[in-house]
Amino acid sequence: MLPGSLQAILDAAAAPSDARHSAIVYCEGNFARIDGKTANGLVRNSERYRILSVIDSTLSGEDAGVALGEAAVGIPIVAGLGDALAAADALPDFLIFGLAPLSGLMSEADRAVVLAAVAAGVGVVSGLHEFLADDPEISAAAQASGVTLHDIRRPRPTKDLRMFDGAIGGVDCVRIAVLGTDGAIGKRTTSTLLTQALNDAGIHTVMVGTGQTGLMQGAAYGVALDAIPAQFGVGELEGAVVAAYEGEHPDVIVIEGQGALSHPAYLSSTVVLRASRPQAVIMQHAPARRMLSDYPAVPMPSPLSELKLIELFGKTRVIGLAINHEDMTREEVAAAIARYAGELGIPATDALWHDPAALVAMVTAAFPALKARQPLAMA
Repeated sequence: MLPGSLQAILDAAAAPSDARHSAIVYCEGNFARIDGKTANGLVRNSERYRILSVIDSTLSGEDAGVALGEAAVGIPIVAGLGDALAAADALPDFLIFGLAPLSGLMSEADRAVVLAAVAAGVGVVSGLHEFLADDPEISAAAQASGVTLHDIRRPRPTKDLRMFDGAIGGVDCVRIAVLGTDGAIGKRTTSTLLTQALNDAGIHTVMVGTGQTGLMQGAAYGVALDAIPAQFGVGELEGAVVAAYEGEHPDVIVIEGQGALSHPAYLSSTVVLRASRPQAVIMQHAPARRMLSDYPAVPMPSPLSELKLIELFGKTRVIGLAINHEDMTREEVAAAIARYAGELGIPATDALWHDPAALVAMVTAAFPALKARQPLAMA
């Protein structure tokens, strides 16, 4: 038997290297909260970045997974940028701006952290509506430090944007949109879990992202929909769905939703429905949420009213409900699942707390032909 130290060296050498960029995530005061949804999502899943730590002084010392109410993930939450850099084995490749405020803009405190990261030689990834590369001070600092700025929401030049042309009609596979009753309610999380669960079940599935977090996580296809000029939104998303179909030839394409069709301020769900023409929708709802997340004077719609609106506007069908368990116990979630299954006549589940096989069952019940794609042991 080899000595323990030698065995550890050999094991490390044999282990596959992680080719992802290393990153720390800035989410001061908002991790595990609604405006921290970008950071929350990156902790749960990130194909593009290896997350080293999360910056949020209000939760310093906790494990990021535990702070989300889930299993420990080995990603520490630290108090500031200095702590994050000190805890890293090497200089991180990027600081990711993990906040998603309603305004889409940085505060002065946020800006100071970004400038400090750049001065330390760390690139910055941002999903904000204000583009870092267009900011004279930040851009000059990045050039002086030789680091890269990535503005995830920046659309292509207008001359390159795509108009809707009906090519979606040639996409001959199942298309499922994940829509919801509010913004920041878990549509991207459910889209990611659904895509993974279907692939694990032997059903070749590709996700098309429509927001900055999904693109940061590593979605190979998609657009930051809310940054596209209205005239081109449907065409750009149609193009992303067509590209996913032509590039992967999947059995299923899952399209991440944005906002809510009934939402008074967000129009993105209309674009998702028009561009992707989904044959089915899985709807996300937070039973304990009484008012819209960014509009506390506006009551939440009922799942039934949203279902009817989606089916009428989108000429599609809602095949399942996914529960967001914020401010709920497991007993309350179980009761909500039973209640909504009865009221709506569709299956319901909690995508994070329950077996992902329930998501697969929603899809195969609606599209029985997909069962033939599953291995016999799983069918």
